[in-house]
Amino acid sequence: MSETKLNLIAGNWAAGESETENRNPSDLSDLVGMFAQASTQQLQDTLDQAQVAQVEWAAYGLERKQSVLMNIGNELMARSEELGALLSREEGKPLAEGKGEVYRAGQFFTYYAAECLRQLGENADSVRAGVEIDVRREAVGVVAIISPWNFPTATASWKIAPALCYGNAVVWKPANITPASAVALAEIIAKQDIPKGLFSLVMGSGRSIGQQLVESPKVNAISFTGSVPVGKGIATAAIQNLTKVQMEMGSKNALAVMDDADLDLAVSLALGGAFGGTGQKCTASSRLVVHHAVHDSFVEKLVAGTKAMKVGHALKAGTQMGPVVSQQQLDENLAYVDLGLSEGAELACGGTRLEMPHEGFYMSPGVFLNTTNDMRINREEMFAPLTSVIKVGSYDEALSVVNDTKFGLTSGIVTQSLARSTHFRRHARTGVVTVNLPTAGTDYHVPFGGRGDSSYGPREQGKSAAEFYTTVKTAYISAGTPS
Repeated sequence: MSETKLNLIAGNWAAGESETENRNPSDLSDLVGMFAQASTQQLQDTLDQAQVAQVEWAAYGLERKQSVLMNIGNELMARSEELGALLSREEGKPLAEGKGEVYRAGQFFTYYAAECLRQLGENADSVRAGVEIDVRREAVGVVAIISPWNFPTATASWKIAPALCYGNAVVWKPANITPASAVALAEIIAKQDIPKGLFSLVMGSGRSIGQQLVESPKVNAISFTGSVPVGKGIATAAIQNLTKVQMEMGSKNALAVMDDADLDLAVSLALGGAFGGTGQKCTASSRLVVHHAVHDSFVEKLVAGTKAMKVGHALKAGTQMGPVVSQQQLDENLAYVDLGLSEGAELACGGTRLEMPHEGFYMSPGVFLNTTNDMRINREEMFAPLTSVIKVGSYDEALSVVNDTKFGLTSGIVTQSLARSTHFRRHARTGVVTVNLPTAGTDYHVPFGGRGDSSYGPREQGKSAAEFYTTVKTAYISAGTPS
């Protein structure tokens, strides 16, 4: 039996009230490990200690904080191959993607290490004579971080790093489906020069641990990435304590392919955007809005490219797309295939469960044709290796279709027209816009977030993170007259 991995409770590694097992979605015979599930009393102990530790951490010198974050980042980057393999083993994304994610996670920490030294305030003269004004940001307090399974290391890191940078304590509840990556990151953070209980790992179910965490008056801010229904539930709970919230939720991203597009580039962007990470990305290109003049040529190349994709074990060389993360996710994906067909869409290829040498949650990437934007497969986030082609007659119609959604995370356009690309980036109603690039893939030093049901609260990443992880204090000083 595998050794049970523990939670980090109030500064100490501790067993929980139960355990859960984690298996490799590429090969279900591979037990990744057993992981502790925290009790509600352990969560309370963690929150109590976090409040104490946060006060101590806020008083640390800037260079001392910088050193902590730099050490975490450097270790993640140095161990990206090892930890990337672990991530791919438990989540199912190809090894190259797993390694890239861990390395990027390290870059979040080194970026915010530098930000520790760049926390500059403002000053102003008052409208009253002899009064000066000082405006600065202070830590918000104890931050609850609830992160998803699809980017178990990177998404957690882009929340944890700024939280620590700006002087907060962190209580982290990761997704239960990818606990191994969570423990690995927690082990790196826990060995740093930080106060006892400043950072905690509390693995457990969303119904018990997660719900109690977001309802706690001991939490000052909640950063969440996940589904819209769960996000709305968290917001409802948080408002009872007027807890600050930041939420990244669903999406239905569109890539518009114009009649002047480089078709080989457009197909490459569509394939990577739709099927990278097995389609399990909030930035995935699930709607391909294609100008009628190039529609047939684009579709021919897209379907050929989709059929040629190599689906396989996440750790095997040459794999372009791994399995989906779980049986539940696979069942939901296949149900969307049936739904698309029932709505009148044509399944040009893929969308079926695959039998592989190892038992796992494999399916072939699928392309829907002859779809309209009012179909449910084009309204709802599928989180699957499925994409739909929507034919349009003009640029104006393409932009209208792109914006016709309750979501608003990312959108992209493939065109050689400066006028179209400029107009698109100004009028696409999404938080992120790309031109001749995939809808998936963002930099760590600039803001990330969306509109509508995609996001709520301040932006993540870059300097914008300070809006969420700090609170503003305005001080008025009357120094008097020098004698």
